[in-house]
Amino acid sequence: MDQCRTRSIGRYLSSVDMCLSFVPAPKLIADFFVERKTISFDGCIAQLFVAHFFGCTEIFLLTVMAYDRYIVICKPLHYTTIMTICVCVSLVMASWVGGFVHSMVQTVLTIQLPFCGPNEIDHYFCDVHPLLKLACTDTYLVGIMILANTGLISLTSFVVLVVSYVIILVSLRTRSSEGRRKALSTCASHIAVVSVFFGPCIFMYLRPSTTFSEDKMVTMFYTIVTPLLNPLIYTLRNKEVKNAMRKLGSRKVTLGLKGKMRCVE
Repeated sequence: MDQCRTRSIGRYLSSVDMCLSFVPAPKLIADFFVERKTISFDGCIAQLFVAHFFGCTEIFLLTVMAYDRYIVICKPLHYTTIMTICVCVSLVMASWVGGFVHSMVQTVLTIQLPFCGPNEIDHYFCDVHPLLKLACTDTYLVGIMILANTGLISLTSFVVLVVSYVIILVSLRTRSSEGRRKALSTCASHIAVVSVFFGPCIFMYLRPSTTFSEDKMVTMFYTIVTPLLNPLIYTLRNKEVKNAMRKLGSRKVTLGLKGKMRCVE
């Protein structure tokens, strides 16, 4: 079974994770050392565009990875003929283009609004909902368009992911226990990443353009915490890492038992 396509998609996902976490982090760290926290309008719009570009690209890449795992588990003999290099590259490129189009729509909808009132953003980086709150006009229609854009992308991709894993789990009923164990091991890391990423995204964008006190914490989770956790989650599937952790755990247990025996003596 050829896994080079899976690793290739995983590398792109890792790159997107790194870029996404670096969108708000540098400015956030710099603001810790200054009393007056400011950002230019151009810088604010740039943050908005780049964050949504990488965030949406990650959503599409996670969906592509779910399709890849479906082919690996449900149609292993046809994997090399279905997931060819050309198909893999096309899916990855479509993810990048989809992220760009989504981000352009978000940016254009936001930048055409008049901002003439207060210029304080109740957030740690420039996102759609805090910026709509500063607009000097009725943003109901724009909010609905943003909801249809971002919210439906997150929800639709999540439903596709859930359906794909339901099909995978149903197909595993006819497999041996060893086959089920390997298949679940293949999917476990991806399911963990999907859960911690899509939950905050759906909470943030599948609702009207209102702000809550929890928004900053939830946004920080999927823009900084989750991208940093993803490499660790995927690394735990590595056999060498698993063996090293087992050895470390058994060594601690052995040392603990030896220490206890010395105390008894």
